[in-house]
Amino acid sequence: MHVALENTEHRPWPVPATPWTWRQSWRDLLFAHWPVAAESLRSLVPPALAIDEYDGTSWVGVVPLRMADVMRRPLPNLPWISAFPELNLRLYVEHGGKPGVWFLSLDATNPLAVWAAKRFFHLPYAQADIDISETNSRFDFRSRRRANAVKFSARFQPSSEPTLSAPGSLEHWLTERYCLYAMSPSGALFRGEVHHDPWSLQKAEAEIEENELLRPHGFSVNGPPVLLHFSPRLDVIVWSPVRLD
Repeated sequence: MHVALENTEHRPWPVPATPWTWRQSWRDLLFAHWPVAAESLRSLVPPALAIDEYDGTSWVGVVPLRMADVMRRPLPNLPWISAFPELNLRLYVEHGGKPGVWFLSLDATNPLAVWAAKRFFHLPYAQADIDISETNSRFDFRSRRRANAVKFSARFQPSSEPTLSAPGSLEHWLTERYCLYAMSPSGALFRGEVHHDPWSLQKAEAEIEENELLRPHGFSVNGPPVLLHFSPRLDVIVWSPVRLD
């Protein structure tokens, strides 16, 4: 049994009855969040998905991280394939009573991971050149997408002890989501279930030097992130996506 399944009581709905198919670990992750009016996002999300709001506003998140232990069950980790840096741009949506994540983009260095995620999960991955380094718990993250040279660069570090977010809080609303939504090239909508322990979050400090991720989608945010959180590690299991329509 995967270690993540030792704790399931915190989930908002039961763990799927079917076997999980993939495992991964999210490492040295930054959540950078800005409030965004829901109506400004409507054209970026399929009509079947409701744009989720907290106290009257939605949010956009930029998430740089390191992926580790990435592999299909029951295969072992493989050098070069199972670990790589990643960067994603995400919105918050809901369908059928299940709040989840809608990705506008995901950048990764590994071409095989990019191919597999697009092929099997219908996610908008793109190959990018990404460098991440750490000095005294301070991370320097730099990304440049190969297809259109979209850039992101930031320095960040944790600034508090880890805590669990309180149910009902904005931090809990943003992070405790146990599915993602995606659309296939044919226009079919899919839900992919995930499971992990509750997020242990630290407050964070960040200097975002470049952020061009929103430019291809025709909207922007003003100023630095309103919320910053850091997590050193979260082990995750993933189910194959299920078609909804």
